[in-house]
Formats: sequence, structure tokens, C-alpha cells
Amino acid sequence: MAVRDELVAAIAGRYAQGDRVERGRILDEFAAVTGFHRKHAMRLLRAGQVTRRCGPRPGRRVYNEAVREALIVVWEASDRICGKRLRPLLPILVEAMEQHGHLQLVPEVRTRLQAMSAATIDRELRDIRRQAGTATRRRSAPSAAIRRSVPVRTFAGWDNPLPGFVEADLVAHSGPVARGSFVQTLVLTDIATGWTECAPLLVREQRLLTEVLGELRKLLPFPLLGLDTDNDSVFMNETVRDYCEQAGIEFTRCRPYRKNDQAWVGLGGAEEWRGRAAHDRLSPLRGPGSRGRAGAIVCRDAAVREFLPTLVQAGCEGP
Repeated sequence: MAVRDELVAAIAGRYAQGDRVERGRILDEFAAVTGFHRKHAMRLLRAGQVTRRCGPRPGRRVYNEAVREALIVVWEASDRICGKRLRPLLPILVEAMEQHGHLQLVPEVRTRLQAMSAATIDRELRDIRRQAGTATRRRSAPSAAIRRSVPVRTFAGWDNPLPGFVEADLVAHSGPVARGSFVQTLVLTDIATGWTECAPLLVREQRLLTEVLGELRKLLPFPLLGLDTDNDSVFMNETVRDYCEQAGIEFTRCRPYRKNDQAWVGLGGAEEWRGRAAHDRLSPLRGPGSRGRAGAIVCRDAAVREFLPTLVQAGCEGP
């Protein structure tokens, strides 16, 4: 860069005094030698110098080791959030930690710590994040690794299974607005017989899902041999996968964004309960009334299964 600066200073005078043809020739030679774009080279030659900043920025704030150590303590207390989220939280968090005796700072360190910008916070935490293994800004979701370990089963991959291979889906009873807490119904539909079982989930949680699944297994007239779900994170997790492995249940999933891979549970159970109760909001926080309505879903499920006809595949014909 120093050589380029000297070259600009040497030919800027000739460029300013030359005519149109001379300036064009000088500009071509300067662009060929430096590799600059013609427009950028033209601006440099007109200005007579390279407008770039050399050396450290004037007045740059320097933070000592005491400020960095205090920042690390606060960062750990905030569950290692990023600088943009930590910056507005610093005054409140520092005051609370000092009040409860978790942090003691001298006034100078406290002032410098609270004056840090979000970019400075990320820069000061760069080394400690690399040591802690949290340096990457974007990490794949935990369910992505689980999803890769679960085999895919398409709508054409059943091949007349025995009773006990079911498709599972969740029906959200959120009403017109999917916000806040609401009840969801776990629907299981057997591929061979069309037998459907339903049970409400008051909380969308993977451990609760396995407990409800265990209760539904007791209601099935046949052992549960296979569980096919969508790619929802409430299914794609270690808890559900390990539960199926320990119980000897074949755990599979459908392809992303392919609803026809879940056709059996859609036609046999989930769509029916969406039409019956999904338009009403069932909240677990509204007392026993909503829980009773959620429990009534199971009763209606038994009534439908016992007294209404069910579509069952009679056979499979192929080319």
C-alpha cells in the first residue's frame, strides 16, 4: 500500500495538468499497475492521495484485564448470550449481582463495563468463547442430528404391515391465534386396522409425550410395533428416540414438507379432531373446565371407534 501511495503522489500532478487524452492514458496505466477499478483510480488521482486510515483509531477505548474479568463473570451469569442481547442487560444484571453479593466492582471498572458496546463485548469475549466452544454464531438445532439418525418412511413404504404400526400427529387446540399456552392432542392411527387413539397433552414437552404414549399403549388392543411421526421437534429428540429403542418400537419419520407421507393419521384421526375441537381454544391455565373439555376428546374418540364405521384398506394393487 505504501508503494501505491507513492505512485498516486507521483502522477497526481501530471493527471491534473494533462488534457483528456493524456488523462485517459495515465488512468489506464495506473489502473493496470495498481489493479484498482477505473472509477476508484480516477477518484484517487483527482484527490491526490489515498484516503485510508493507518494505525489505531484515535481515542479508541482500551479495557484492562479487570474489566474483561468482570465481563466474563456477567456473561456466564447471563447464560452466555451474545453481545447485542447482553448490552441492554448489563446495568440491571450488574446491579442485581452486586446487591446479592455475587459481584464486587470498583466504580471505575463498573463505569467502563457499562459503557461497552455490543461489538466490543463480542470482541472481548472472542477468546473465552473459543475456549468454551461457543465461538460459532450459528449452530444447528439439536433436533437436526436426531433427525438424521431416524430413518425415513414414505407413504408407499408400508407394504401391508401388521397391526401395531401407527402414524402419530399432534392437533393444536389453539383456536384462531396460536399464541400462549394451549392443549394439544396426540393422535395415533394404526395403518392396518385404522384403529385410532387420542390423548391430550396439557404441555408441549417431550417427556410428557412419552408418558402419554405409554398410557395410549395400554389402550391399544395390540402391541405397539412402530411409530411414524413428522419432523416436529417434540418428536425428533433423544427422549422419544430412546424411549422407542428401550420399548422395542420401530421409530421412523416422514419426509419434510410431504404431508402425504402422513396420510393415514391425517384421514383417520387428526383431521377429524381438528374439525371437532381445533376451532376452540383449550388452555391448561383456565382451570378444570378446559381440562374436562380436553378429557372429553378421549371419550369422543372411544365413541367414534366403537359406533362409527372406519375406512380400512382392503388390499394393495400395483403394476
